[in-house]
Amino acid sequence: MPKTKKTTSKNDSSESENEIQKPKAPSKNHKDNNNSEGSSPASQPVDLSTEDRKSDNEVSKLSVAHEIAVNQDLVVKENDFSESSLESNFVETMYNAFWDHLKDQLSKTPPDFSCALELISNIKQILVSLLFPRQNRLRSEIEEALDIDLLKRETEHGSLNVPHLSSYILNLMALLCAPVRDEAVQNLGSIKDPVELLRGIFHVLSLMKKDMMNYTIKNIQPYLQEQSVQCERAKFQELLDKQPNLLDCTIKWMTRAATDITKPLPSTSVSPSSSSGISLFSFPTTDPDPPSLTTVLYQGYLNLVLRDHGNEEFPETMLMDKARLQAMRSKLHHLTILASVLLVARSFSCGVLFSSPEFVEKLKNITKELTKEFSSKPEESMLSVSDQISQEIHQGLKDTGLTVLSSENRASLVGQLRNIAKKENCIRTIIEQRIHLFLKCCLIHGMRASLLDFQGGLLFIEPELAELGWKFVNLMHYNQHVFGPYYAEILKNIISPPNAEKNEEKPI
Repeated sequence: MPKTKKTTSKNDSSESENEIQKPKAPSKNHKDNNNSEGSSPASQPVDLSTEDRKSDNEVSKLSVAHEIAVNQDLVVKENDFSESSLESNFVETMYNAFWDHLKDQLSKTPPDFSCALELISNIKQILVSLLFPRQNRLRSEIEEALDIDLLKRETEHGSLNVPHLSSYILNLMALLCAPVRDEAVQNLGSIKDPVELLRGIFHVLSLMKKDMMNYTIKNIQPYLQEQSVQCERAKFQELLDKQPNLLDCTIKWMTRAATDITKPLPSTSVSPSSSSGISLFSFPTTDPDPPSLTTVLYQGYLNLVLRDHGNEEFPETMLMDKARLQAMRSKLHHLTILASVLLVARSFSCGVLFSSPEFVEKLKNITKELTKEFSSKPEESMLSVSDQISQEIHQGLKDTGLTVLSSENRASLVGQLRNIAKKENCIRTIIEQRIHLFLKCCLIHGMRASLLDFQGGLLFIEPELAELGWKFVNLMHYNQHVFGPYYAEILKNIISPPNAEKNEEKPI
């Protein structure tokens, strides 16, 4: 773990390696000294100091390292601009203008190679960057063969051998590229126009750089995962030293989670969609002992992925995962609608059609496609789903020789499917409760135990829900490992002093 401001003597070094240093959590009464001068921030020009820029750079590096550590599916991709977008048109116009300028230079008599030499210099830098540290001999060979000063003198004397230079670069690319790029490099050899050849070389080199980045990420991921907990904690402590109020939103988040656990449960059942503050953990209000840190954190984690936060600020310790958690919440919402549709559809097919995995998969694909805009257009989405699903069930019963649905039953099926658009729909509420309970069990008992006891109504979305559950649990456990010491300090300040003393006597 990188050194923090706290230092230890040589005699204490072994102890400090095995124990987590107590983080410096800010007090709630901290006041920003920057506002003590009485000047309004709005009346002053915004000027980022060197220290601010350095801090932003550190946060950016920390975000990249965090993403590599927690995202097992991380892949670097090319900029994916839509063909009609402003960005795409701008980039394409600039590229075409540059290549037209290069063509004009090479068409002169004698040719002007100044721009082409700049491109070759860039090609040289990219090729060298693709080498491994041990490839020193090949690095020296590239430096010698693509010596820009030498090539410049050859152009001045009219002795530059362009075909030989092109062949050398293409052979080098074929040597360094991944097998998936072999065909692209080979196709470059058939291009005779020098401008188009250079354009093609840069395109393939960009793909080779992307391949190398993904290869590097996969190789450093295991190492980063081992070191990232201590590294992230140390970097966060550095930021906390500079910004003592950095944990304000985290304190509010944990306070709300602790309140959700300890407040009395309502006498009547309330749907999860309308009870964002209802505790998912049973905790007797008469129990004199305070909730454990793990219980408070699990409640807080579930609040993050189950509640709609709107403009509410995220806890600082979860900011790097905010987009990931929002994507999980959106996915859970869509899985709730999908499971509700399948549960209703199954009740009208007598279970026969749903014994066919192909039929179930077909209904799932139809529902997923038609509910993509459910968040903004719930009624319209379910109108389309009800018509299509009822038609599929009618046709499925007919094809298997079973009695098709009567007009009354079909109208009932359509009506129940359309009612899923309402938040208070009882089937949707049941599915929500079961999904929430599944996530709670995943945190408490682990994924394997939770998957062995899958509740009815969720079986048809088991693969999707299991995948999301793994990601959620892994992310939350990782966050707990990184920021656990800070959370422990915050919890001591949240609960009353007598309870805090009791809580210290018992291991969490």
